[in-house]
Amino acid sequence: MGFMRWLTIALPGDPDRQILLEVPGPPAHSDEVAATVRDLVTKGALGAAAMLTTDDCRKTYEELSALGVEFTEEPTEQPYGIDCALRDPFGNHIRITQLATGPVEISDDDIARWKSDA
Repeated sequence: MGFMRWLTIALPGDPDRQILLEVPGPPAHSDEVAATVRDLVTKGALGAAAMLTTDDCRKTYEELSALGVEFTEEPTEQPYGIDCALRDPFGNHIRITQLATGPVEISDDDIARWKSDA
């Protein structure tokens, strides 16, 4: 649209589910606000930008690592499955998760570990 740029990504088999990516800046934000937003995103202060699922988290991690993707967290067993984390070139926090099957139970040890990671 000339003065605005963004990228929309969708899978060919699921065109109704889309991810919109954009760099903070005019016209939505002033240069000053855009710089602040980019700084907060880079620091991870805005939380996860996207959570993607996979059937095999470790395999996805290995394939993406081989392509040069730099991860901030290797695949880790969680009560809800196995997941790993990375940041895109703009600093957005992205998690890739292999969801657990069946009921999920969160222990006091899980809660303590998550609090210590924060």
